[in-house]
Amino acid sequence: MTDGSSDADVLDVRAFWQGLGLPGLFDVHTHFLPPNIERKVWAQFDEAGPKIGRPWPIRYRQPVADRVDLLRSFGVRRFSSLPYAHKPGIATYLNDWARGFAMDVPESLWSATFYPEPEAPAYVEALVADGVEVFKVHVQVGEFRLDDPLLHPVWGTLAESGTPVVIHASAAPVGNAFTGPAPLERVLHRHPLLTAVVAHLGAPDYLAFCDLADRFERVHLDTTMVFTDFWETSYPAELGARLLDLQDRVLLGSDFPTIPYPYAHQLEGLARLDLGGAWLRDVCWHNGHRLLGETR
Repeated sequence: MTDGSSDADVLDVRAFWQGLGLPGLFDVHTHFLPPNIERKVWAQFDEAGPKIGRPWPIRYRQPVADRVDLLRSFGVRRFSSLPYAHKPGIATYLNDWARGFAMDVPESLWSATFYPEPEAPAYVEALVADGVEVFKVHVQVGEFRLDDPLLHPVWGTLAESGTPVVIHASAAPVGNAFTGPAPLERVLHRHPLLTAVVAHLGAPDYLAFCDLADRFERVHLDTTMVFTDFWETSYPAELGARLLDLQDRVLLGSDFPTIPYPYAHQLEGLARLDLGGAWLRDVCWHNGHRLLGETR
């Protein structure tokens, strides 16, 4: 399969942020994984059609170095690797790989993950002490409760340090017993200062996750895949107004490289909301920069 990139791709993305007068884009939700894990993840996407009702062709299948260069050519000034543990015993392997990736790619956010296992409090505390910048957990894939007692000290460490964690609690594209807003709400009641970034705006429970952001000052939302033509869903009429009210806590996310459309299409979807240039500038650069900072 072709890698899907083109000169037009690059020009479209650059024209978007240049038109807003930004220095580039700050994408909090991209993925880079160890090659052996990545192949298995991509195979899952290749086979996802029957589960989600339509094919999910991965557009950007280049080797790691080529994908990094492509993001650079787009003008994505900061991006993440966001490993996510899907079972016990794998988080440390993923975290070691992600540490090396962050050392090799200065634009990348040093990312890590955890899983509800007895070792998690110790390795999370060590990573935070070493300066890790963002964590990722994916309850849809990992099939665990965010409020598992094994994670109570982990959430405490993250809340105290202010280290953000991107949480896929969304029931999209396919929900299960572990997705939805309720588990995160329980965690936030116990750790109200947790810096949580809700992936995919929490689709399809958009308003419920907006409510959490209204109630808990460090809850953010990322835009990953939402408002694209691929994301076949209906949106509450008041969602635009809610996102405008939360302007300082909405972050650009893309899910690059595992997206079935050009990178620019996500940006076009955000522009179609017609929430104004100031909103787009905050979402696509300023909010991420404020939360996670400049290149190391």
